[in-house]
Amino acid sequence: MTHTRSSLAQALREVIHPLTGASNDYDALLESIGDARFVLIGEASHGTHEFYRERARLTRRLIEERGFTAVAVEADWPDAYRVNRFVRGQGEDGSALEALGDFQRFPRWMWRNEDVGHFVDWLRGHNERHPGAEVGFYGLDLYSLHRSTRAVVAYLEAVDPEAAGRARKRYSCFDHFGENPQAYGYATEYGRKEPCEDAAVAQLLELQRREAELAHGPLGGDEHFFAEQNARLAKNAETYYRAMFRGRDESWNIRDRHMAETLEALVEHGEGQGRPQKVVVWAHNSHLGDARASEMGWRRGEFNLGQLTRERWPEDTSIIGLSTHHGTVTASDDWDEPARTKRVRPGLEGSLEDLCHEVGEANFWLDLRGQNAATDALREERLQRFIGVIYRPETERRSHHVQTRPADMYDALLHFDETSAVVPLDADAGDAEDEVPDTYPVGE
Repeated sequence: MTHTRSSLAQALREVIHPLTGASNDYDALLESIGDARFVLIGEASHGTHEFYRERARLTRRLIEERGFTAVAVEADWPDAYRVNRFVRGQGEDGSALEALGDFQRFPRWMWRNEDVGHFVDWLRGHNERHPGAEVGFYGLDLYSLHRSTRAVVAYLEAVDPEAAGRARKRYSCFDHFGENPQAYGYATEYGRKEPCEDAAVAQLLELQRREAELAHGPLGGDEHFFAEQNARLAKNAETYYRAMFRGRDESWNIRDRHMAETLEALVEHGEGQGRPQKVVVWAHNSHLGDARASEMGWRRGEFNLGQLTRERWPEDTSIIGLSTHHGTVTASDDWDEPARTKRVRPGLEGSLEDLCHEVGEANFWLDLRGQNAATDALREERLQRFIGVIYRPETERRSHHVQTRPADMYDALLHFDETSAVVPLDADAGDAEDEVPDTYPVGE
């Protein structure tokens, strides 16, 4: 059945749930989520205040009312683990601002912003009120190759200096390229240097083999898990940086497979300690919206974390997408450039954003699993906007839009018609290190 823009907007008006800021805003959404153990909450940009605020608001309810045990985010593992120590009352940091101090790679504002700082403070307080049932905070991404290898060596120095020497020797393979993994990927992919793959794999296997022995040492099981995940990251990052020179789809798939492996490792580690795991995931819509319902999947052969999680836990996964029509966003003009407040253009005619705007409600959420005229229409292809850390409004259509089937990508959609830029904690939030990722969409 063909719907006009106005008739489809009317169909949506009949099934949306307005969001007014009231304490019961998400009651029906929590009922829709039900007993899901994995709630994946996306974002349509990396720099929108309302996305961070509402994601945290919903997550707090999932933790308090549904017993969720971990928050896993699109961030580097060692950086996020410093936050994990802080929210558990460990480490030396005295504030959320200090605990977020390892997030120095571009784009720093993605995690060093006011909304994340508020949530980290809240999580620390929650854990203090619930000793023995603390909620963790973890990173899923793989851009921290050199920091992760250093973390493995540092852990082993404390528990087995001889093993630390072996790790240092293995990881020295990367030293020829300084702190630039792109140089490593280029040199090895084009035959100028031998890959470090065998060394990275050997180090991970040694840590896995010795887990029972080392995990009961002076630093305990959590610290061994931290080290083992860093070793896994080094192995996967090594593969990723070589794949960057073979094609976009292959490197994207390596990255999202690593995220899925990390999520599975979190579950196995927690359940190995006798506590069933329920995890909230924060990442961009492009990672969490099922890629099979996007041209990322059907044209480019890319999969993503949302698809892999649905395939691994089909009855236990709920995916929530976020969208906006217009407003402002914190983003850069290009990679490694300072953060700016940029105006987001109104949604393109016929796009998901345009349709949500036509509804005429400032903020609302929509259950996409129902069978009605609105959700049926949203199973048809339409443009959807994706803004990463770079926003180029001058090439809006080409740079930031993808054909999707929204009702197949997500189980629910949260729409905020006019949004505002996230506030960075750093005035110079555009500084970067050398571990520059391959990105999608522009600057994702």
